[in-house]
Amino acid sequence: MYDILLKMSDPVGMIGVIVILIGYLFLSTGRWPADSLIFQWLNFIGAWLILFSLYFHWNLSSVVIEIAWVMISMIGIARAIYLNKKRQVQ
Repeated sequence: MYDILLKMSDPVGMIGVIVILIGYLFLSTGRWPADSLIFQWLNFIGAWLILFSLYFHWNLSSVVIEIAWVMISMIGIARAIYLNKKRQVQ
């Protein structure tokens, strides 16, 4: 089982990178606002996929930045949900 997960780790990490880059591209080109829930979720999921890869190919500085990315994305998700609820009430 470990061998299968090890072989999957690089492709999974690359998918995570692609997911984050797609979100950043859409943000930078104005297709999504920064408080977009989809943007925040893409960052969250992408960071976890990269962390999966880093479990098998350890790099401390990369793990630290991805953990920070997950935490910041969680704040962004909470903020996006709050703002969406606030807009619905108004």
